Amino acid sequence: MMRRVRSALFVLLMSVVSVSLAAPAQARSGPTGFADLAEKLLPSVVNISTTQTVTAREDMELPDLQLPPGSPFEEFFRDFMEKQGKGGGTDGKPRKHKAQSLGSGFIIDPAGYIVTNNHVIQDADEITVILQDDTNLPAKLIGRDKKTDLAVLKVESKKPLVATSWGDSDKVRVGDWIMAIGNPFGLGGTVTSGIISARARDINSGPYDDYLQTDAPINRGNSGGPMFDMDGQVIGINTAIFSPSGGSIGIGFAIPSSMAQGVVEQLKTSGRTRRGWLGVHIQVVTPEIAESLGLSEPRGALVSSVSPDGPAAQAKVEPGDVIVKFDDKNVTEMHRLPRIVAETGVDKTVPMVVIRKGKELTLQVKVGELEAHDEAQDKEEEESAPEPAQPSGVKIDDLGLSATPLTPALRKRYDVDANANGLVVVNVVANGLAADKGFQPGDVISEAAQQPVKGTKELSDLVKQAKKDGKPLLLLVDRKGELRFVALSFAKKKDKE
Repeated sequence: MMRRVRSALFVLLMSVVSVSLAAPAQARSGPTGFADLAEKLLPSVVNISTTQTVTAREDMELPDLQLPPGSPFEEFFRDFMEKQGKGGGTDGKPRKHKAQSLGSGFIIDPAGYIVTNNHVIQDADEITVILQDDTNLPAKLIGRDKKTDLAVLKVESKKPLVATSWGDSDKVRVGDWIMAIGNPFGLGGTVTSGIISARARDINSGPYDDYLQTDAPINRGNSGGPMFDMDGQVIGINTAIFSPSGGSIGIGFAIPSSMAQGVVEQLKTSGRTRRGWLGVHIQVVTPEIAESLGLSEPRGALVSSVSPDGPAAQAKVEPGDVIVKFDDKNVTEMHRLPRIVAETGVDKTVPMVVIRKGKELTLQVKVGELEAHDEAQDKEEEESAPEPAQPSGVKIDDLGLSATPLTPALRKRYDVDANANGLVVVNVVANGLAADKGFQPGDVISEAAQQPVKGTKELSDLVKQAKKDGKPLLLLVDRKGELRFVALSFAKKKDKE
């Protein structure tokens, strides 16, 4: 009897082991090949050749080489410099010559509309689209968008054109197979494959960075070419590579179709883009800032300043507010907000959830339109070095700085914005807490713990209270008119010491 029980248990255990071992084999396997997909999609991908006029550098001179008079090498170098615009002109002016560059694109409409990168056709005098069968067609630029590096072209063709279809990049997962087609190094239609390596990559190329990363071999000339999913739909536009050597090292970036599709449609229909505008300066919510604001975790976008008369100002948004939801879309991190706002319809009124002093508020915002002069507002100006002599100020040891109330002389000395109020920093102690956070002489501390500060004693008292409570102290700092929040954690500084 015991033998039968043991046999039954052995069979049961083996069955469980067999099931657990077999489970991984049920995972979806990779494609057996890309030939059918490539054959179908190659006609929809084009090569793009551009020609632009380049003026030779005026400072180019004949190399300092000792060559025998009448030497063929002397003639060679003279001819070379003439081509560069020096040495042969009777007027002495630099010569102009034509330069060519190559890129990729893809057809999105049988009527002749083609998508590529803006940097592929930038400054081009002539644009030529080359189809798979080597047909050359002159192209007209319909519209471009520098912020997303997209452009739409139009060609007239006597033969039918094969168009691609958009896919949904939001559904793409890390590890999914993809296929890229392009014109690397001018070699013509080239097919490569790989997987999605990462999502939502920010490579600091623009305000709306949200790239798909892939290990598919992408090289120079692939720019503007499509990234396809296994259903043959465009889920990205290959745009950039990370490459110390100039060749593919398996790190390429593509604009996701979820971003590109709306921009392309606007360019196609009107030749320009219209983006939503909120009118705020925002910054990252760090763990220290989150703790100082009473947030359970870092999330959202912290408003450091509000543009006068902008949509946010009219909605009563205040510096110190943390935007956690916009138009029913969660703002999980600061970088998501600009894209969400940009994709929101101009003049549309939407709900916006902010956390203000620990409480959630829902505000109604009428979205404005982002203009060119507004797009540059997030750039910080370079600081000029202060004069060697330091004005006297009250030293606040726990902060590692000296500060004093603003006076007309100090405002002029440090070029402090006319609207700034508070305490101006006149000295920063090397290796101190303020130095660690990037404070500089001329910075103005406007608020501490979300309270306006006018005197050094007031600031010192708030510092002591923060140390006693064991919480970071949140400062609002004005630098040349640019506002930002800085959280100083005394506990962490003490641990380091």
